[in-house]
Amino acid sequence: MTSTFLPDKRTRPGVEPPPPSADHARGRARRRLLHWLTAVAFQVPALVLFLVLVLLPMLFALYAAFFRWGGFGMPSDYIGGDNFTRLFEDPVFLGDLWRCLLLVVLSLAIQLPFALAMAVLLNQKLRGRAFYRMLFFGPYVLSEAITGVLFGMIFAPDDGLADQILGGIGLDGLGGEWFADPSNVMATLFLVMTWKYFGFHMMLYLAGLQSIPAELTEAALIDGANAWQRFRSVTLPLLAPTLRISVFLSVIGAIQLFDLVWVTTAGGPDHHSETMAVTMFQYGFKRYQVGYASAISVVMFGISLVFALAYQRFVLRRDLQGATTTMRGGAK
Repeated sequence: MTSTFLPDKRTRPGVEPPPPSADHARGRARRRLLHWLTAVAFQVPALVLFLVLVLLPMLFALYAAFFRWGGFGMPSDYIGGDNFTRLFEDPVFLGDLWRCLLLVVLSLAIQLPFALAMAVLLNQKLRGRAFYRMLFFGPYVLSEAITGVLFGMIFAPDDGLADQILGGIGLDGLGGEWFADPSNVMATLFLVMTWKYFGFHMMLYLAGLQSIPAELTEAALIDGANAWQRFRSVTLPLLAPTLRISVFLSVIGAIQLFDLVWVTTAGGPDHHSETMAVTMFQYGFKRYQVGYASAISVVMFGISLVFALAYQRFVLRRDLQGATTTMRGGAK
């Protein structure tokens, strides 16, 4: 049985296919519009929440910073930039800036290196390392309020756990008024912060260490590199993107620190542990000087924004360029 194939004129060589019909073009336009409307429908709720809960309060805080306002009614007593002038003449706020810088330096010099050392240790094949990882990460899961109450009891003068332990081993002289002594309060507060947050950075470093190919370390070992040389020349450069993110989060956290300080010391004694956020809360919700508190919030936002942009521009640029290149290569 034979069959005869009659080629369609549209498929013959040298014959161009007919242009798409008007119905086909309208169908494509309709599908494109449907996709656009679907994307908008999913984004509108998030955009509305961002507008109402983030953008509008920020703009209103900037507006209120130019008024003498107690928080009731609408701001009406315009004073220009007097709140900002007062801000940088206020010894309490200038002390807040100094304490913020101190916490940043201590975090970068002590907390993060300690977290990195623990991450390197727990990345080895140790018995029970999963338990130790959970143990060290556990404090980060606790809320700052619980942490503050816990260490308020531990460092209570005379009958606190810290003083009892020191007394039991014959070091009574090292105890005392941990949070109540102006000369000790920042060191004690930093100790609490380290206990609370180092586990988070440790887990970041662990994730970065586990992403490093073992073949590179083995090759360095074959070449005769010792443990320090392998860490310095192989591990540390490959861990650099994770380190940069960790530093960024640590600095931003120090700038915005509030709840842990508020629960433990409320900024005392005599403002010696106060941070910018605590000062803002004191003036805004305790003294009802909301205009001045708004100026503090604007300065906090400005410091965070300038640091974030500068850090992204000069430190994270290589990481961001690498991610962009990878995404473009994957898209191809």
